[in-house]
Amino acid sequence: MNLFDVYPINEVTIVKAKGSYVWDEKGDQYLDLYGGHAVISIGHTHPHWVKRIEEQLEKIAFYSNSIKIPLQVQLAEKLGKVSGKEDYQLFLCNSGAEANENALKLASFHTGRKKIVAFSKSFHGRTSLAVAVTDNKNYSAPVNETDNVIFLPFNDGEALEACFAKEGKNIAAVIIEGIQGVGGINVADDTFLRSIRSLCDTHGAMYIADSVQCGYGRSGKFFSHDFAGVSADIYTMAKGMGNGFPVAGIIIAPHIKPKHFQLGTTFGGNHLACAAALAVLEIIEEEKLMGNAVMIGKYLRDELNAIPELKNVRGRGLMIGFDVPDELKDLKKNLLWKQKIFTGEAKPNVIRLLPSLGLKKKDAEQFIESIKEEVNLLTTPAS
Repeated sequence: MNLFDVYPINEVTIVKAKGSYVWDEKGDQYLDLYGGHAVISIGHTHPHWVKRIEEQLEKIAFYSNSIKIPLQVQLAEKLGKVSGKEDYQLFLCNSGAEANENALKLASFHTGRKKIVAFSKSFHGRTSLAVAVTDNKNYSAPVNETDNVIFLPFNDGEALEACFAKEGKNIAAVIIEGIQGVGGINVADDTFLRSIRSLCDTHGAMYIADSVQCGYGRSGKFFSHDFAGVSADIYTMAKGMGNGFPVAGIIIAPHIKPKHFQLGTTFGGNHLACAAALAVLEIIEEEKLMGNAVMIGKYLRDELNAIPELKNVRGRGLMIGFDVPDELKDLKKNLLWKQKIFTGEAKPNVIRLLPSLGLKKKDAEQFIESIKEEVNLLTTPAS
């Protein structure tokens, strides 16, 4: 049997990882500034995270949600404390797409409505509803097509107001990433997020804050939506929630009341997943990683802005993007193969940085020196 060939693969086999570094089968070391799509929040194989999982594995790895699982209660309490959303409710699942799927379904249940507002360049997942609100036709099969999604320009308050004036009584929810990831590290304006909150309140719609990639402290606040000073009705989470262990969830405002059998999951909230997620929150809190994301993120953005060939450096915390002109089209490839540094990209010309929130200053300095070297080589005419 062959693997189903849907991923463009870098010809690297990673066999070991620690902190912000990974090693291939030949022993070559790479600086990881991508964290496997923003998944590695606390650093690879953090000893506390490993210990938490190992100790839980010795007790029980899995039983279904048909029994009491005290670890879920502990996780909810810890998540409420670290995120500042202590009066919210937690539903656990397995992936970002599943989190968004459940959030959209819950909003429709609560409002009795069908229409969803989403935005240009959005990415919310690849399952049925999640891909329907994703602005990329390459990901959507004919069966995913629906008339229930309204796409609007990102950060366009006038278009949003006009949409609510026309469709307000039909809109179940607005779903938005606080910082678009796959779309190219586009930051939602604070005023735009406040408009979403206001219009949802006025028209009885739900505000869904997709925090799958931009949440869990990556922006320097627990949710990047927090910069706007508003609270969403539902926040979706995954990526950095388990530091590589598959776990996701939604947190739900107290005015949304649960009903039995509304939502469900087989593997969501299992014992190992909760242990991994608890370890992540404990490390974020103990090591003050959100503060580190602010400090190291500012250093990186300042240094990148000082390189004139790089355009439109943007982001918050350790979620950073910049545009690469045509003469630097080989920059990402050269960073990987010549400098041994993993970065991400967003088509057609954006490099994304999504490292561990524990990224050290010396590693950030190494990256800046490496990128300066490659930019200089790519822009210097051959003699």
